[in-house]
Amino acid sequence: MSLKNTPQHWGSVSKTLHWLIALLILALGIVGLLMGELPKTPKYFWVYTAHKSLGITVLALVALRLGWRLYAGAPQPVPGTPGWQERIASATHGLLYVLMFAIPLSGWLYDSASGLRPFKLFGLVEMPKLVAPDERAAQLSHALHEWGFWLLILAVLAHAGAAFYHHVHQGDATLSRMLPRGWLAAPQKESA
Repeated sequence: MSLKNTPQHWGSVSKTLHWLIALLILALGIVGLLMGELPKTPKYFWVYTAHKSLGITVLALVALRLGWRLYAGAPQPVPGTPGWQERIASATHGLLYVLMFAIPLSGWLYDSASGLRPFKLFGLVEMPKLVAPDERAAQLSHALHEWGFWLLILAVLAHAGAAFYHHVHQGDATLSRMLPRGWLAAPQKESA
């Protein structure tokens, strides 16, 4: 398998970044939904720091992924894909990238504006504050962080749903070319 993308397939770097980011976002979402219910013990602060650290990691990986995509290109749409589906896919991918940048940045901004002491990325590197403490900025960034997450959930469901639709109903390789080789054979279209 090629590291770089080809006109027909995503390369191993793109696939690895895609699935690693997806798993990290899933973990961040679960932790984010549950951490408000935790008792204020030392473990509580560890969970918050881990959430923030993983969020910054996602931000860095998404920047790397976007840079790689600009360098390595993207496969052509599967032959026979209608133009309207290509446009919706492009818009959905654009929205996913915007949200994958906006959610960690709004979380970092919220942490900064809240006036909390700086957190250390995985307990190692102190993260700089993006802004001085500001209650209005904290409220706005928290709202962006929370509502952006729910919008991301909807966009991911649309993204995954479209991939399954292509696989099951259109019988094309849209889904299989993003999965590791051999996980799912591309369905064979029936000939008339």
